[in-house]
Amino acid sequence: MPRGGVRPLGLKGHHMRNIDSETVAGFGDEWSRLDQRGLPSPERQAQFEAYFSLFPWAMVGSQAVGFDAGCGSGRWVALVAPRIGMLHCIDASARALDVARRNLAELSNVRFSQASVQDLPFDDASMDFGYSLGVLHHVPDTAAAMAACVRKLKPGAPFLVYLYYAFDNRPPWFRAIWRLGDGARQIVSRLPYAARYGASQVIAAALYWPLARTAWVLERLGVRAPNLPLHAYRNRSFYSMRTDALDKFGTRLEQRFSRQQIEAMMMSAGLERITFRDDVPFWCAIGYRVA
Repeated sequence: MPRGGVRPLGLKGHHMRNIDSETVAGFGDEWSRLDQRGLPSPERQAQFEAYFSLFPWAMVGSQAVGFDAGCGSGRWVALVAPRIGMLHCIDASARALDVARRNLAELSNVRFSQASVQDLPFDDASMDFGYSLGVLHHVPDTAAAMAACVRKLKPGAPFLVYLYYAFDNRPPWFRAIWRLGDGARQIVSRLPYAARYGASQVIAAALYWPLARTAWVLERLGVRAPNLPLHAYRNRSFYSMRTDALDKFGTRLEQRFSRQQIEAMMMSAGLERITFRDDVPFWCAIGYRVA
C-alpha cells in the first residue's frame, strides 16, 4: 500500500458519486481560464491565513499526511504542502487537476487523484488531517460528502471546512439583496461558457469593483460598514473579484447553510470540539474526528 493508505483509482470508467457534472465542468473551465497565477502573493497569503486561522499546525506536524478535498487550481496546496510531509490533492475535474499540476510542479510532496469527495481514494482512518474549502456546498449531498471526508481521518485528526453561509448573521435587507443576486446566478449559470464567463466579468467590473472600493474609501474615512455588500473585497485585487464573480454567478449548483446547520452536519459526520471563525469568511470551522 502506498504511503498514506492511498488506493490507486482506475479512472477509465470510474463512476464518481455525489457530483453535479455541469458544476464540475464549470470549475474545470474556471480554473483553466483563471489559474490563480495572477493573484498577488500578499493577497493569497492573507486569504490563506484567514481560512487557516483555526488550523492546529503545531498538532499536525511536519511529517503529517493529509488531503485537500476539491483542490481546484491548487492555490491553498502551495501554502500547505511546504509545512507537512505529504498532501493528496483531490478534484473531480481532470482539467482542474491539470492546472494544479502546472501550478505545483515545483513541489515534490503532492499527489493528485481525480475523484469525487464521496469516493476519496484512501483507507478509512488513514489521514492525519484534511480540509475542504469552498467545495462541499457545490456537492448535491453536502452532509454525505462531509461524512465521507471525516471517515478518512485518524481518530482525533482535524478537519477544516469552509461552506457558504446563509447570511444568518446579516440583517434582513442584506438577505433580500442576496436573493436578487441569486436570481441573476440562476440565469447566468445556465448560459454557454463563453457568455457565462463574459457576464461574470461584467459583474466584477460593474458591481464588485465599485462596491468594494466604496467600502475601502469609507474605511479610510473612519466609517465602519461591515454590512455593505462586498465589504470583504475592499482590500482585494480585481483579479480576485473576477475569479469570485465567475465562481458565484457561473456555478450551477450552490447551497448555503447557517452556522447551526453546519455544526449539526459536522457532529453527524463524527466531529467534535467544533470551533467557528467569527469573522469573514463565513462560515469557516474546524472539528476533530471523535476518538
